[in-house]
Amino acid sequence: MSRIRRATPADAEELIRLRKVMLDSYGSPDPDGRWIPVAITDLRSRLAPVDADLAAFVAERAESGALAACAVGSVERRLGSPGNPGGRNGHLFSVATDPDMRRRGLSRGCVEALLDWFRERGLTRVELRASPEAEPLYASLGFVRTPDPAMRLTL
Repeated sequence: MSRIRRATPADAEELIRLRKVMLDSYGSPDPDGRWIPVAITDLRSRLAPVDADLAAFVAERAESGALAACAVGSVERRLGSPGNPGGRNGHLFSVATDPDMRRRGLSRGCVEALLDWFRERGLTRVELRASPEAEPLYASLGFVRTPDPAMRLTL
């Protein structure tokens, strides 16, 4: 079994590689990758502080120590509401596994470690957007669909 651990700044390049694997699987490959160096630098700085509002958990390949899977999450502050007076939410994103390492429980292990990280911070709500292929995993962990449709504006 692969070891699940919290990512460090040294993992930034591999985490962005796995993010590209995930993005490519959605059918929109990136031909030039100009975003990658900027994303690596930004992620390195965000993973550095121990008390950061962003964390990633990774599964290593047993034979090489390279990364095989990851889950990334952040703590977001919003206005309070009846179900969440403090307005702190977890946001789970960028769950990815190398194609040759899928169906081994690696993403599940990374997500479970990230959920523990959210719990340690006192969060009671975690949100995500799931692909149809990943929805069974999240449902098995207790996630449910919400009525809120997502929208986006690119500025």
